[in-house]
Amino acid sequence: PPGNASTGGGTAVLAIDSARQAPAAPIDGGVAGGTVSVLSAYEPTSLDPSNSWSSTKNPLLSGLVTRSLTQYVYDPEQKSMVLVPDIATDIGTPNADFTQWSFTIREGVRYEDGTEVTADDVAYGIKRSFDRTAFPEGPPFSNQFLLNGDTYQGPYLSGTDYPGIVVDGNTLTLKMTDPFPDMPYYAAYPAIGPIPERGSNPATYGRHPLATGPYKIDEYAAGKSLTLVRNEEWDPATDPGRHAYPDRYEFTFDVTNERIDATILGDSTRAQATLSMDNVLADDYREARQLKRLTLGSLPCTFMWFPDYRKITDIRVRQAMAYAYPYHAAARISGNSLPGASILPPGFPGRQDYSVLDTSPGRTDPDRAREMLKEAGYAPGEYELTFLYVADDPGSVELKDLYVRSLEAAGFRTTPRSTPTREAYDSVRVDPDAPINLRMGGWCSDWPSGNSFLPPLFHSVSFKASEVFDNQAYFAEPAIDDEIERISQLPLDEQAAQWGALDKTIMTDYYPAIITGYNGVAMTHGSKIAGINQDSTYGAAPTWKDIYVMP
Repeated sequence: PPGNASTGGGTAVLAIDSARQAPAAPIDGGVAGGTVSVLSAYEPTSLDPSNSWSSTKNPLLSGLVTRSLTQYVYDPEQKSMVLVPDIATDIGTPNADFTQWSFTIREGVRYEDGTEVTADDVAYGIKRSFDRTAFPEGPPFSNQFLLNGDTYQGPYLSGTDYPGIVVDGNTLTLKMTDPFPDMPYYAAYPAIGPIPERGSNPATYGRHPLATGPYKIDEYAAGKSLTLVRNEEWDPATDPGRHAYPDRYEFTFDVTNERIDATILGDSTRAQATLSMDNVLADDYREARQLKRLTLGSLPCTFMWFPDYRKITDIRVRQAMAYAYPYHAAARISGNSLPGASILPPGFPGRQDYSVLDTSPGRTDPDRAREMLKEAGYAPGEYELTFLYVADDPGSVELKDLYVRSLEAAGFRTTPRSTPTREAYDSVRVDPDAPINLRMGGWCSDWPSGNSFLPPLFHSVSFKASEVFDNQAYFAEPAIDDEIERISQLPLDEQAAQWGALDKTIMTDYYPAIITGYNGVAMTHGSKIAGINQDSTYGAAPTWKDIYVMP
């Protein structure tokens, strides 16, 4: 759809309310009752919290079914998400250097079978999150940040004796490998919540995880449908964030976008209480906007071209590529339609609104590109750019042709290299010795901190570690490494502004990536759905905790 998020100035800071009390304050106009129908092209094959690491499944589980140590809630006054406690009494207490975090588990939190949640259950749930074999789609951050995460493989492979988690009564202490001030953000993941050892078989638990949230699973056909009904054991007096107005949720998965839009915009009696987790089709955007049936926002993602920093060593050449990029034409093909110049996307905590080029973001200027190449000592057609495309993907071929025209009009010589399939493309793209000097890609944050954005992309260790391919530009500058390491150990309330400043420094002094755009979110909903906003923490999700059906 057309762009629908501002790239305006100012610095957004994610609010943290460690003292938020339960129950959650009522939503203005919120009423109990009704059934919400949900249509989506998404096809979840497992609902195991330990196997959840997506912008769709995380908020669905956290919003409706499972609970974690902390949670995100929508604040209507700030019009943004706020981090608050969940089953913990606060967002955690660190030691002096952030190598330990302690959480006290609140009393009265129960599973759907009536048994009370214990700190030992939370410890067991977190131990499961280390298992990359049983839960290949789960988040890898316990392995990355928690003590001995590189060797401990969870309770099924390594046993339950793990020194990185200590339980003392209802208090849980997590030990880190290195300072980790961002733990309260990670603590909101479904994987960082209670799972009792009984009945937690990885082969079956994903079909029916025990609910601690306001809804439990009534029926689930993996990849096809999901029905949620009220969990009578959920006590709102223990929950600072959730409301649970509807009686029931009925999800239908693997639905085409055409059918989703036709159903919701048709607004039949059933469709009036229907919503989607998917973006509206571009052809339906105008109608949906006029009918006021859209939930709008932006993804916590940035799309980029990554010149190989080892090969394209002149900043003037990298900046010439930015002047040459066909922003508007590419957006019509790919949908990346929000222009900008910063690495951090719109609305991200600490983001600064700036441009280091002498043109407005999103403007193509082939004349200026040729001037930059001339300043760098290259004649028209002399500097070669080599990149990949997918031969069996019409969209990839269309973009390839567009890039060739735009780059050559700006004075570059191009050599596109064909790969037969997307799988082959991905395999060549991650090869550091591939015969290319330009990679296309992007990044989405895992939580609302620059620590989840800049270090993976621009710390040199991110491409020196053979098991990861995050630093897609193969960028390495000791001064940036040092600054990343310094900021990442600061308290959370001091980090945001400094990540924003580092973003500007990286682009001003080195220009290692061309910002090709940001994506907007435009999800459709029926005329009787209310209390719905965008969960900007995850991006492609509504604020499940606040939704209600108007009478």
